[in-house]
Amino acid sequence: MPSFKKLSINDRDWMMEILKKEGTLSADYSFGNLFMWLGQKGIYVTKSNDRLLMKFGTGWNTRFFFPVGSGPVEPAISLIREVAKKEGAPLRIESVTEESRELLNQAFPGEFEFFEKRDSFDYIYEAETFTEMRGKKLHAKRNFCNRFEKTYEWNFEQLEKRHLPHCLKILADWQAEMGTFTEGMKMEHSAIVRGFMCYEKLDFLGGVLRANGEIVAFTIGEKIRSDCFDIHFEKANSEIAGAYPMIAREFARLVVNKHPDIKLFNREEDMGIEGLRKAKESFYPLYLLKKYRARERKDD
Repeated sequence: MPSFKKLSINDRDWMMEILKKEGTLSADYSFGNLFMWLGQKGIYVTKSNDRLLMKFGTGWNTRFFFPVGSGPVEPAISLIREVAKKEGAPLRIESVTEESRELLNQAFPGEFEFFEKRDSFDYIYEAETFTEMRGKKLHAKRNFCNRFEKTYEWNFEQLEKRHLPHCLKILADWQAEMGTFTEGMKMEHSAIVRGFMCYEKLDFLGGVLRANGEIVAFTIGEKIRSDCFDIHFEKANSEIAGAYPMIAREFARLVVNKHPDIKLFNREEDMGIEGLRKAKESFYPLYLLKKYRARERKDD
């Protein structure tokens, strides 16, 4: 039986070695996301050979992530199956991509059923979508940027610790605009704070946008594959027209300048929020990265 431990920042190095071998584009398997989001309520990790085992929840609510890494997948699935049985839970595996689904079907033909999770699909874009904003489809985005540049004395800076209090002020103002402070917003606030507290240890890269000397937008993310950068958070003063496309453009240029091999951006899921879905669709993604929940079939 594998021995799981609660995820901590000290697990980053050994987990990153396994995650790099997997080479997935899924934002669910970025260490930063795991630490910021699931680290709040408790996610437990261990490894089996060259595969990463992750579980959360207890008892009947126990869930697992697909055991990413390298080498045969059968031993890892067999191990988490034993853990689920001990917890009295059906074997349920979250964040299953198309590639992972195929592996499960090959290793355990007919033993799993799959449920598509549209609200969790990641939006994948070509880097040039943001660095250049070319073409008729992005005409409105370019216009917003042009108007911003003409209206304000502006500059963009790489995010540093000295910027963090100003970023938290933007976050607080954005939350106040939303009116109701939902459970999801509370979790997001905690995730951002956790990310800021361990910003350097997580090897994050971020940026801030100034208009007339005042910080009006911030964003942070991390490299999740040699050719892909994951945007974790992007917040702006909504009263400043053009702040969102400007921070997206300038940060994309910073990322590509620092990492010339980056060809793709993952801007993560829309969580089923209509406004967020429309905003992500307005940049015309290259494709959506599908995700599923896998559940072991019950014996008839």
